Amino acid sequence: MGFEHRQWRRRSGFSLGEMLAVVIIGSMVLVAILTIYTRANRAADAVLRKIDSPAWAEEVLQLIAEDLGRALGAEEDVTVRVRNGFDNGFPRAELVLRRTYHDNENKEQTLEEITWRAGYDYEGQTPGLVVYRGYEGIAREDRLLDDNREDGEKNYPFVPICRGVTFFQIQACRGDELLDQWPASPPPPGVKITISFAEPHEMVRGGYDVAERDKISRIVAIDPTRKIQFGSPAGPDANAPADPNAPVRDTSGKKSANKQSTRGQPPKQPSAAERMTNERMPAQRKSR
Repeated sequence: MGFEHRQWRRRSGFSLGEMLAVVIIGSMVLVAILTIYTRANRAADAVLRKIDSPAWAEEVLQLIAEDLGRALGAEEDVTVRVRNGFDNGFPRAELVLRRTYHDNENKEQTLEEITWRAGYDYEGQTPGLVVYRGYEGIAREDRLLDDNREDGEKNYPFVPICRGVTFFQIQACRGDELLDQWPASPPPPGVKITISFAEPHEMVRGGYDVAERDKISRIVAIDPTRKIQFGSPAGPDANAPADPNAPVRDTSGKKSANKQSTRGQPPKQPSAAERMTNERMPAQRKSR
């Protein structure tokens, strides 16, 4: 009886080795489950990013184009400033549109100033940039919303537009050149804006970049109503008509202007009276 009781007490618990084996196996299973979940979550985020990135990019580009068109289409003096750089390795840019006017005392006053800039997202779950838009000026942009804004919100002029941006670049167009820096001066002929939400890759020299196929760009003309002269390609025929858009240069009075206007047209055929007169001229000279 006593021997059976002692034997039952020995079989009632688990040994330390068995407990350690259960803990190790459970940890391995948990790590495998978490790894699979993390990979599946990343794959889902990548798919959603590829689907939503073009729409987000087009919306941001349209908002910037509207600000450029509204600010640069006004009669007041306008200055543009463009700056590019890096923030924690991510390319970021800043665009400042400033409209000024002169008061009764001929002093320059700021009518409005619109700023687009990107900064590193310190609160985001994934590394990237946040694109901000700022507005300051005498006239309120939205009187209904500005009147209802609290005093605490008025101290933060920059409003976040979107996050998750991995590439944000703004360049000034001057001829065939794209300039990363444009000081506060009269606007350039155009502005090129490039944005991307794609997965970045780390470069050898440091920082991050995005594949060219994943970048979405848009060029906004500063003065879309400017006069454009369309050129025609020069053909092998030397008697080909001149470009109708080319300006006429009058260097010798009306005679050169007439030559320019009839250039490229077929030679004028003589009339019947002129032909008869030309045929009779030898006879008349002979009778004399």
